[in-house]
Amino acid sequence: MTIFLAFLLGLSIGLGFVLWQRSRLQRGFRQLNRELSAAEDRASPSASAAQLALTVTQQQRVQHDLQQQRDGYRAVLENAPIGFLRVDDENRLVWCNAQARSLLEIEPSEEADSIRLLLEIVRSYELDQLVEHTRNAQQPCQQDWVFYPVSPDPTKISQQMGYPMRGHGFPLPNHQVGVFLESREEAETLKQQRDRWASDVAHELKTPLTSIRLVAETLEYRVEPGLRGWIQRLVNETTRLSTLVQDLLELSHLERSLPQVLSCETLNLPDLIQAAWISLEPLSQKKQLQLDYQGSDHLPVQVDQHRIYRVLINLLDNSIKHSPPWGVVQVKLWSETTNDANPHNADKASCTCADEEWVTLQVIDAGPGFPESDLPFVFERFYKTDPSRAQISDAGIACVVKPDHEEDADQSTGDGQRRSSTGLGLAIVQQIVEAHRGNVNACNYAETGGACLTIHLPRHCTPDA
Repeated sequence: MTIFLAFLLGLSIGLGFVLWQRSRLQRGFRQLNRELSAAEDRASPSASAAQLALTVTQQQRVQHDLQQQRDGYRAVLENAPIGFLRVDDENRLVWCNAQARSLLEIEPSEEADSIRLLLEIVRSYELDQLVEHTRNAQQPCQQDWVFYPVSPDPTKISQQMGYPMRGHGFPLPNHQVGVFLESREEAETLKQQRDRWASDVAHELKTPLTSIRLVAETLEYRVEPGLRGWIQRLVNETTRLSTLVQDLLELSHLERSLPQVLSCETLNLPDLIQAAWISLEPLSQKKQLQLDYQGSDHLPVQVDQHRIYRVLINLLDNSIKHSPPWGVVQVKLWSETTNDANPHNADKASCTCADEEWVTLQVIDAGPGFPESDLPFVFERFYKTDPSRAQISDAGIACVVKPDHEEDADQSTGDGQRRSSTGLGLAIVQQIVEAHRGNVNACNYAETGGACLTIHLPRHCTPDA
């Protein structure tokens, strides 16, 4: 019993000592915690100030870098060889570079004034329209127009000349719009010089070629029979050159007169297609070709009948020429309504947002089609895809070679016209279609592998001035 009591006494003393040590440690921890908290409170303002100062320094450095980048970009734009201007969400001119001031004839005092409407500073409704279309479409837009500067002196209005200009608009944040401007005066001048040169050469060649042809035709039956083949070849080549000259003259006339001389009238386009095919029947029957027309029998359009008939003749003739015997030439026609002034024109996106009716015409053959690398060039002058027509002689000079099995390229179409392989047919097509505010493009048709020429025309004739 005595041993048990002694054990309990020792255990109580040990537990008491442990509890005392624990209480002592807790008091020490609490004291240390109070001291650390006080030290942290005393150090907090200085640490926050240091951190804030560091943040401000970094922010200033970032702002300085952004300012340098902005000044660099602005210096580039200011000295750029093309014009640039920025318009805010209310069509007010915010800033423009030196080239834009020169192109639009903006006085430095006008730009230095408070922000004003673009139309007040530059009296160009086409430029204002481009800005509005770009903002509404929220995509890059392009527009060509002739800019006529407005002089403050009324006595000089008649002396001011307009010059062609092209604008590229692109959307900016906060409904602002940026516009790049370039003068097309030099390009138009070079184009006019080229056309004038081609027209002058064609005029000079027309008379001697006619004389050579008359002489050759006169000699054809006055020489020995063995030499008549050479005379016939001379007549054929002279006819080919005469056709080339005639096409050059016609293309030059179209470029000078269209679209101002378009004589639009309402007609049924399917009937015109049938008339064009009938006029080419002498050619199609030689190959036993059939016309597969897919579309409505009644689709009235307002077009220049003579010009569109020439377009159909050139397209159908091209398909007949490259179609294999006993083949089919497909013609598809349909109409559509769109809210884009020219939805199929990728080169000149005017982004007009008014509903308009369009017709689409496709002429498809089953021939070899266009080489993929040549598709961007098929509407250029003198373009030909047939490699057998342009071979290099031993002297290194490109010459026309006609295989023995090839038929004459200049054949009658049955209505007095001549079938031409001058490489100008599609260029004439493009010129006429664009005068009607339409466009034409070429591709290879997946089902037949042949060429597919697609024309888009507005149903109502409102040609560009």
